[in-house]
Amino acid sequence: MKELKRSGGILMHMSSLPSNYGIGTMGKCAYDFIDFLKAAGQKYWQLLPLGPTSYGDSPYSSFSTFAGNPYLVDLDMLIEDGLLEKNDVKGINWGSDPARVDYGCIFQHRFKVLRKAFHRGRESLKEQVEAFRRENGSWLENYALFMAVKAKFNMVSWTEWKDEGIRLHRRDAVERYSRELKEEIDFYVFMQYLFFRQWEKLRAYAKKQGIQFIGDIPIYVAMDSADVWSDPQYFMLDRDNVPTEVAGVPPDAFTADGQLWGNPLYNWDKMKSDGYGWWIRRIDGAKKLYDVIRIDHFRGFDSYWAVPWGAKTAKEGCWRPGPGMSLVGVLGSWFHDLSFIAEDLGYITPSVRKLVEDSGFPGMKILEFAFDAHGESDYLPHRCDKNSVCYMGTHDNDTVAGWLKTTDEENLDFARRYMHIGDDEGWSWGLIRTGMATASNLFVVQMQDVLELPAGCRMNTPGKPSGNWQWRMLPGSLKNELAEKLLEYTWTFRRTDVKPKYLVEKEKEKAAKAAAEVKTEEAKAGK
Repeated sequence: MKELKRSGGILMHMSSLPSNYGIGTMGKCAYDFIDFLKAAGQKYWQLLPLGPTSYGDSPYSSFSTFAGNPYLVDLDMLIEDGLLEKNDVKGINWGSDPARVDYGCIFQHRFKVLRKAFHRGRESLKEQVEAFRRENGSWLENYALFMAVKAKFNMVSWTEWKDEGIRLHRRDAVERYSRELKEEIDFYVFMQYLFFRQWEKLRAYAKKQGIQFIGDIPIYVAMDSADVWSDPQYFMLDRDNVPTEVAGVPPDAFTADGQLWGNPLYNWDKMKSDGYGWWIRRIDGAKKLYDVIRIDHFRGFDSYWAVPWGAKTAKEGCWRPGPGMSLVGVLGSWFHDLSFIAEDLGYITPSVRKLVEDSGFPGMKILEFAFDAHGESDYLPHRCDKNSVCYMGTHDNDTVAGWLKTTDEENLDFARRYMHIGDDEGWSWGLIRTGMATASNLFVVQMQDVLELPAGCRMNTPGKPSGNWQWRMLPGSLKNELAEKLLEYTWTFRRTDVKPKYLVEKEKEKAAKAAAEVKTEEAKAGK
């Protein structure tokens, strides 16, 4: 496993970038953001999961753990490639608010436009698409068939498909629908080809600029996914492929009923019996996208909360033992050229701490959780060890501006004194300074807090059923002065080798002055 070096990064999902088509994409907006990261002295761009989103639009609930989200395919690049014409994207309502993604508009129009690209390019790109198809056959065929059948059945969950044969993934039904829906299957394959072609170009550019990607792997996959439908033996399902237990978290100080996620739980005995091949394939797929992988809800590898199928709340669940180091050790040794981050938040027990320690993966420290006037939080900056990643907040946290409005005044007073927050610097940049100064090898800040945005710009509110995942950065936000300011903080705490311009200019002036003095002395000596 590769160790993280002292560095900085920014957390912002691809969908939050500005573009002309209602949602951030892998086009110019992404290349501009990479340029901003480089100018600001950052090494990492942290993204949320990039898979195709389902009902609720959450990146953490995807139709496939391997596929890419077609919404993120850039339409201008398709125009440049001759797969679309400008008229194909004119006059379409992509949403009225540039600061928000309107997923309803995107869902209504995006696939119609992409279908035009498919019809225009299916013959000219046939050889390349077939090569892509062969290379990704282990997941691509099942995913494309899954989506084609979903489209046939009006996008309802596969558990509600009327045809029992295809619902239970029986071979004869798979072969029959593969023939009947060939055109639609080819369309979904083509969209994945477009996604990965654009991603490979973007990643190559990022590598050239010295920028790496951190990607999020949700510990669980969605019930309504090609993953569960095509490989039901790896999940806790009965013979009709109905879950026996589902995932969640127990009640805590924030949620009296706990959180009922509803994801199917893994059949860990079955997974262990073949050496965790399913997980190896999953991480290998993520490796095509990311340089560093953050494993969400890592504590579930130690023990997980199992809720009986049909329960109304998560209160009815119980703890069950997870795979522990038998899985984590396989991942660490198999993917020695990757870096991992363990999302070790939530209800943490001594056994969870030991698993994180035994894994060698850096854990997470959250500054918004650190300041308790009456306690000694593990997240206080002086308690951040080198093998950790310090965050101001994650996608589930409020912006700093929102945090200030919801945090107890006594705790804020403690935080103000601890960090020596002044009016000139302000809270967002005071927290950035504090995080930069920690011993943590990596410090990551949300883009909303670099921009000092209000609470309405948070990405997700856990437990809130709608209105999440919509925030977008406005055009013109990536100013040179902002990059220079972040670079100065990053350089000051030696998270980059790149010096701010004013220091470079000072060194040039000093060198020029020294050279002039030498010439003066030489001239005097010559006389």
